[in-house]
Amino acid sequence: MSDIRDDVVAGFEEIYGYAPAGSWSAPGRVNLIGEHTDYNLGFVLPFAINRRTIVALGLREDRVMRVASEFADEVVEIPLGELTPERLHGWAAYPLGVAWALSQFGADLAAVPGVDLYIESTVPVGAGLSSSAAIESAVAIALSDVWRLSFDAPTLAKVGQLAENKAVGAPTGIMDQSASLLGRRDHAVFLDCRSLESSLVPLGFDEAGLEILVIDTGVSHSHATGGYAARRASCERGAAALGVASLREVSVDDLPRARETLDDETFRRVRHIVTENQRVLDTVIALRETGPHAIGELLDASHVSMRDDFEISVPELDLAVETAQLNGAIGARMTGGGFGGAAIALVPRENISRVQVAIDGAFAEHGFAQPGMFTVTPSEGATRD
Repeated sequence: MSDIRDDVVAGFEEIYGYAPAGSWSAPGRVNLIGEHTDYNLGFVLPFAINRRTIVALGLREDRVMRVASEFADEVVEIPLGELTPERLHGWAAYPLGVAWALSQFGADLAAVPGVDLYIESTVPVGAGLSSSAAIESAVAIALSDVWRLSFDAPTLAKVGQLAENKAVGAPTGIMDQSASLLGRRDHAVFLDCRSLESSLVPLGFDEAGLEILVIDTGVSHSHATGGYAARRASCERGAAALGVASLREVSVDDLPRARETLDDETFRRVRHIVTENQRVLDTVIALRETGPHAIGELLDASHVSMRDDFEISVPELDLAVETAQLNGAIGARMTGGGFGGAAIALVPRENISRVQVAIDGAFAEHGFAQPGMFTVTPSEGATRD
């Protein structure tokens, strides 16, 4: 990470012509289990990863905000007083949206200095590892520091979610920002998305000789359009038909009644959410009482539910999961919003190469583009570097 931090400082100086006041970073995340449960006010179990977004920031004497990044040619500039969701477009909506969202939580944009930001990242874009929340969280903690807002991490998670919902237009829950801001080394974040209470769950992967292998299919997805919004709407229809405020209030024991009440597609969407919530709870218990070797079947069952009931997988994800399972993985599942992105496999360290070679071969045999594969380590959340 030291090299990219040096690169970010150099990039900032090249674009803006002066040295930044500091740099801040935030990680991407892997969601171990609990997919699409967050916006249904259920349970999730993500962990921060050792792939990070770095933000270098400099203070200005006026009230203008400028943002630049390694992944865009232009420098986007806007007066702080003109920040509204309607004015924000493209990649710049993520960092600028955070500044606007901070104002919705009490920051007085008329009383803070302008800033210059430069952003670089090692979190893959479009892989389901929440590169967007890494940007939002790094910018949020940076602006909170230099604007002396003293917002705590749970509040900054809400800020990031508001930016993504309103400025970017993606109807996501609060899981990604919470993982990026609350993560700790060798722990997952067990988050109740209704109460927003969180606790840290020891993972123990290293001690158990296990690794999380990420298989990035390269199939791109967009949460701001299409299937993600449709799934969320289906969940809302199911909750309304069942007479509850959210699917969090529906238990596994309620599913027979739900089957009688709902059409087949809506029932299957609801069944995924309800059973996924239970799988998260069961995973937390297994990790705390038995250890990571005990969670494989829960990961496998989660993928089947997303593939068959929620219908958010794609052939590349299914092939990655199946091949990992057949070559020594303890468990595997797609992770993230779906319709592309990445799968994860929990693999004994000595089997990592075997799984990677098998997946490469399987993708070639099916005519799919070669996937990107790398291991990730449960890591620290957002911080000033």
